[in-house]
Amino acid sequence: MSQLVDISLSHWDANASPAQQAAALQALEDAQVLLLPGLGFPLQKEEYPLLNGAAGSAKNISWDPARGVRGQGDAYDAALLAALMQRYARQTRSLLAGLLPSYQAHLQQGKGSFRPVEIAGRVTSWRKDDTRLHVDSFPASPTQGRRILRVFTNIHPQDAPRVWKLGAPFEQVAQRFLPAAPRPRPGLAPLLQWLHVTKSRRTPYDHYMLQLHDAMKADADYQAHVEHHTHAFAPGQSWIVFSDAVSHAALRGQHALEQTWLLPVGAMAAPGKSPLAILERQLGRPLT
Repeated sequence: MSQLVDISLSHWDANASPAQQAAALQALEDAQVLLLPGLGFPLQKEEYPLLNGAAGSAKNISWDPARGVRGQGDAYDAALLAALMQRYARQTRSLLAGLLPSYQAHLQQGKGSFRPVEIAGRVTSWRKDDTRLHVDSFPASPTQGRRILRVFTNIHPQDAPRVWKLGAPFEQVAQRFLPAAPRPRPGLAPLLQWLHVTKSRRTPYDHYMLQLHDAMKADADYQAHVEHHTHAFAPGQSWIVFSDAVSHAALRGQHALEQTWLLPVGAMAAPGKSPLAILERQLGRPLT
């Protein structure tokens, strides 16, 4: 089961010690959650209205360098949102450079997100219900085997924690759900790309990761009985996780920032621990 490993850093551009770097690398590749309990992300004075409804009611407001802010709803100042999220992306890049230097040359920037809405009580479909344990997979943005490395920070202005449930190791998840997963349909991946349903070609790996994501969320018995534990991330804390391998669910919390980075499997210290390698071993064939 995924555990948390604490790393004591208080600055985003801090140079982690060799011991901290080694501990962080091993923890992440062993599918643990890296907790930075002293690393907060202070907002600037003009940004605080974004926590008081100015960002609208969107579940997630996304940002990327190419397209800017998306999904801001009735936000009064999209430029302010973009500046906030861009600054957070820069800070996470600095953090990863100092903490995981062996990854630095290989990281590819993904989307960032601002999550202003309380999770608990939110009405949504079972597939989009992040209070159910799942591993991350992007339906419209295939990773083609790359790892999903995500940095989160609780920026709630008071004392509301962001509560996560952490579940079974990825290998156990795959052993349970992979045998029932259908094979990819011939010709479907290029069709989805041609129709712009996906931004790039969905590989067999992406297909099976989506199957695992959906099967986990759809299985009420599994959700009710799988071994798990919960952790509350306090305001002013950050955490890092390979969310494609860590079975997780967000149970409650409001006001968080997140930045996604993609990492080629070959850049890992132990590529055999990747979801791609695990799925290929269990299926007995290459998936990319």
